[in-house]
Amino acid sequence: MGLWNSIRYYNTVKYLQIKSKKLACLKWSIHGIIFISICVILFWKKEYQENSHLVSSVTAKVKGVAVTKDSDLEGVLWDVADHSGLPQGKDSFFVVTNAIVTKNQKQGSCPEVPDSGKKCRSNKDCTKGYTDQKSNGVQTGKCVDFDWSVKTCEVFAWCPIEKRRVGPKPAILGSAENFTVLIKNNIGFPNFNYTNRNILPHMNDTYLRGCIFNRTTDPYCPIFRLGNIVQEAGENFTEMAVKGGVIAIQINWECDLDWLLHKCVPEYSFRRLDEKNDKKTLFPGFSFRFARYYKQNGVEERTLFKVYGIRFDVMVTGKAGKFNLIKLITYIGSTLAYFGVTIIVVDFLLANYVHPSCCKKEVKSYYTGKKYETVEYQLEMRDVSNREGQDCESSP
Repeated sequence: MGLWNSIRYYNTVKYLQIKSKKLACLKWSIHGIIFISICVILFWKKEYQENSHLVSSVTAKVKGVAVTKDSDLEGVLWDVADHSGLPQGKDSFFVVTNAIVTKNQKQGSCPEVPDSGKKCRSNKDCTKGYTDQKSNGVQTGKCVDFDWSVKTCEVFAWCPIEKRRVGPKPAILGSAENFTVLIKNNIGFPNFNYTNRNILPHMNDTYLRGCIFNRTTDPYCPIFRLGNIVQEAGENFTEMAVKGGVIAIQINWECDLDWLLHKCVPEYSFRRLDEKNDKKTLFPGFSFRFARYYKQNGVEERTLFKVYGIRFDVMVTGKAGKFNLIKLITYIGSTLAYFGVTIIVVDFLLANYVHPSCCKKEVKSYYTGKKYETVEYQLEMRDVSNREGQDCESSP
């Protein structure tokens, strides 16, 4: 019968209308708070917009020359090919700030450095053909004088072996803080078929020749002084140049592609990525080795460079938004349910916590009686049975 009745009849909700100005004010106040919250979220988070992910490409061009003053490299000129010509992977560039140089190396036999090899007293302490991860070469089996105070195992290696373990201080290329880098960033939002770049339309050749990025006076210039980048990251270039490090150049694109509010310009920020504290890491800074080979008198020789420097990683993030009617309708539809909170709050307060100044006790009791009906299940079933029995007796 219940299913049959549900098919034949239409049921609707019964509402009680309470004539109370104070309750009406409470209702519309809650409605107002909900409406304002929905509007704030709608425009603050731009819920009416469809979003698109970003695709990006980055190129960097460093400029600057410097002359070293270290005793081993005094008077040596370093240009772009010397200090920035070493590839570091996608969206990164590297600038040399310090170096240890070992000249005129050639293959032969020489004593191992005590820090990397084994100290010895006689040939019995050395094993021919032995090597390990710290060695600079392969042991020949001989024990030879490293200097007047210590003997080490002789190795077959590029001799003379690099002896210096710590870079010069101050750094030999401390003037690299005055180098500049031009960063070209091309971005696109595939969903909207929109492209842009960080060299903005008003930036002509004359402007680019004279501008340097400045957070206050020129925040969109794509040319950066290296010293300013490190300073923006909260570091000291002179100190960082000794051991090197890694700096992130972050480019963020938050684009609004709506016609009236169109804005799509880059925002730059900088921070250090590596750990600089000696107590928290074994090998602070950033360094690696490379060599330049040549022949002298028919013998192959090389100059070994252990270079310290700053690697700059360019990281591009962002998103774009554009008005979409379906997104707006979906958002409005999903927020309409919040207005039902008003009924729950008012009913709860009216049934439990309404102050006497708002409604009298009699009004509250009358409302409760109208709103809620309490029945006993067994008594109700007995009354129904009695009525059904009377109906049967009265029927012919």
